[in-house]
Formats: sequence, structure tokens, C-alpha cells
Amino acid sequence: MSELVDVSHAIEDGTITYPGLPAPIVCDFLSREASKAQYAEGTSFHIGRIDMVANTGTYVDAPFHRFEDGKDLAELPLTAIADLPGLVVTSDDEAIGPEAFQDIDVHGHAVLVKTGWDRYWGTPEYLSGHPFLTEAAAHTLLEAGAALVGIDSLNIDDTRGGSRPVHTLLLGAEIPIVEHLCNLGDLPDEGFRFHAAPVKVRAFGTFPVRAYAVVG
Repeated sequence: MSELVDVSHAIEDGTITYPGLPAPIVCDFLSREASKAQYAEGTSFHIGRIDMVANTGTYVDAPFHRFEDGKDLAELPLTAIADLPGLVVTSDDEAIGPEAFQDIDVHGHAVLVKTGWDRYWGTPEYLSGHPFLTEAAAHTLLEAGAALVGIDSLNIDDTRGGSRPVHTLLLGAEIPIVEHLCNLGDLPDEGFRFHAAPVKVRAFGTFPVRAYAVVG
């Protein structure tokens, strides 16, 4: 029997995902009480509204996020973001280098980097000092043929400077990135399928996903 493991954060009103970005506003467009006037007695509906920036919760980055002429969310093939063989790579380092991926065959896989930083989600600690991949690690993953790379921390890049070499290298090679994953400790190191499909939006490079793994 297969098991489904959710590796995405829930989004709710006021959720802070990244410092400097506004929290989502989750509210009613049509409340159940207000809808009663439009339907027969005993019938009501709810239509919700959410106002948010694209980088909210657990999300996927498409090439358009970094490159003006890169593929947007609508152009990403499902084969790039769904039903991928997955690997979990664990690291306790702040700057995660190529040595973390030595002796691991990442070719064609969704490589999910488990740092444990998701334990700070929803707290001030989550927003600074996070683990990240180095430029050398990105080169290694690119050259080894990784299909997708994800991480359970604030950003796959070091955010203390203005450059984003990991985004540049991976998205430049049309390798999607998934950030703010969680619960990677509930997955085996290998032997699962990974899914992280966003809404099919044109001229958008980032959007939240319900990321999950099929184990077994």
C-alpha cells in the first residue's frame, strides 16, 4: 500500500513566509450567511478570497522567476514537477556544499535537501540564518542531472548578499526549485515519487504548491 506524505506548509491569514514580503489576507468574498439570500432555504455556499504575493508558503520557482525569457508556470511541463523519483539528502551545515551529494546518483531525481529548518516555521528564527546551497553545490547538481531541487528552509541561496547563484544556475538550466518544504524527516532517503504542481498561471514564475510524496 502506498502512503501519501504532505511536505508543504499550510497557508493561513497572516502567514509570514519571507522577510519583507506581505502576509496573505484570507477572507470571505461571499460568506455562508450572505449567500443564503441567493439560494433556497437550507442552501448556502462559501466563496473565499485570498490576496497574496506569489512567494507564500511552500512554492515552486519556474525559470521565469529569474529570467525574463524563461518558462513561466503555465509552460512548465508536468514531467518537470510531478511524479518524479525522489531523494532526501540530509545536511547539518549552514552552507551546504557539493560534498553533501557525493556518491549519490541524482540524475533525473527530485533532490530534497533536509536541514530541519522547518522546525522554526512561523517564528522569527525562521527568517534569518537559514541553511542554503553553495554555488559549487548547484554546479554539482546541475552537472549530475538533477531534475528538481528542493529545500526545507527560507531560501535555497544565501540571502546575505545580492547574488543568487543557485537560482541562476538551476533555473537557467530549467531545473525547478521548491522552497519552504517541511516534514522531510517523514520520508525515506529514496524510493518515493515527488509531486509539486502549481496553478497554471501565465507570466508568473512562482506559486504555492501542495507538495507531497508517494511512498511505497
